[in-house]
Amino acid sequence: MLRGTRVIKFEDANLFVNVVDQLRKLSRESGFREVIFPSIWEKSTFIQKLGIEKESQMWTFQDKAGRDCCLVPEITGVAQELWRTEWSKQFRSPLPIFYVQRCYRYERPQAGRYREFNQFGVEILGDVSDTAMSDVKEFLKLCIESFGIEYRFQDTVKRGLSYYLDDGFEIEVESLGAQKQIAGGGRYAEGVGFAIGLERMIMSMS
Repeated sequence: MLRGTRVIKFEDANLFVNVVDQLRKLSRESGFREVIFPSIWEKSTFIQKLGIEKESQMWTFQDKAGRDCCLVPEITGVAQELWRTEWSKQFRSPLPIFYVQRCYRYERPQAGRYREFNQFGVEILGDVSDTAMSDVKEFLKLCIESFGIEYRFQDTVKRGLSYYLDDGFEIEVESLGAQKQIAGGGRYAEGVGFAIGLERMIMSMS
């Protein structure tokens, strides 16, 4: 098995599925629509968005046609690109979506942080208003509270992704120690959103 990957089995697999089912239920009840994204994408989408450090953490390769590709390190950049190039012409704004996605970053494995990991996220595309920001913040809190997790909400955080327009927000769980951040988000040119690291959130439930 490659370092930074794992097999989720038996009771842990049941817990993972139950957590995802609960998040899907909350999302649909709140008006978000599910999107299933590819795990491979054009590398260029992420080059300007992630910053130098995170660019070095990307799993990159060339396909048989010589195109520069990568395993997706996150989804907000993909959603931004799709909104600009396609969805803004196809769908009425705002477009509230959610996803459950396997992502890949070549970084040092730590407790609850793997090179292959799972994210749950929501985006409200086509709306950058303060109301939309408030809506995603409150929905993030609802998601975390639905699992009985004690947390601290950080409302003015400098996020490590270059596409954020201003201060973002994060959820921290003190019981996790140094690796206490389990979720984060903010406002970008095409909308607002957040993502939860599912492995770390599930760690905080135990």
